[in-house]
Amino acid sequence: MKTLTVSLIVCTLIALTRAAAFTGVTFHPALPYEENEHGTMDPMIIVEPFPFMMTMTPPPPPPSLPEITIALPETTLPYEENEHGTMDPMIIGEHRVVKRSTSCPCGWTEYYDRCFFYVSKAMSWADAQKNCETMNSNLASVHSDEEYQLIQKVVLVASHGSGPTWIGGSDAQKEKLWFWIDGTTFKYENWCEGQPDDFQGAQDCALMNFAANKCWDDGNCEAALPSVCAKKI
Repeated sequence: MKTLTVSLIVCTLIALTRAAAFTGVTFHPALPYEENEHGTMDPMIIVEPFPFMMTMTPPPPPPSLPEITIALPETTLPYEENEHGTMDPMIIGEHRVVKRSTSCPCGWTEYYDRCFFYVSKAMSWADAQKNCETMNSNLASVHSDEEYQLIQKVVLVASHGSGPTWIGGSDAQKEKLWFWIDGTTFKYENWCEGQPDDFQGAQDCALMNFAANKCWDDGNCEAALPSVCAKKI
């Protein structure tokens, strides 16, 4: 009987001890727990690996290359000679090569800001003017003795002579009211003695290198003569 009583007391003490162990214990639902040797719940020890941090070092920049300067050869625009003896840009495919220059075209003579060109083909004054227009020019106007001497030299060099040649003066619109076909002011004159005389009422166009003095005369506009064209640079 004593033995049974002692056993009951021991069991009661063990039960009370376990109850006391659980008293005040709060289980965290998010943490894993395990039972220890005493029958109580201890949180599990989880060893987390240390995060592996990788530092990306950018590669060094490539070595600087030496600066290279390439000298390209100068290009020459392709040109071809036209029917007037001047040089026009050639047509390449569907594009026209345009020459941008402040000098006169090949075959023309430069004097200050103008270019002069002798046309050997004999034509009427009107046809000579139209021919000049095809070269973006007009029959030459003259504005000083020096300029006239230059034009005479252009004629002499090109023709090896100094015959009568059309220039751009006319009074066809009103008799004795002379004008230059290029629109410049008609101030300078170099008429031969007694000219212009409008002989038989049919002389309305100016020509140079007339008579022995190589001065100006008014001639019949339908006469066929060589001519001098001029244009601004």
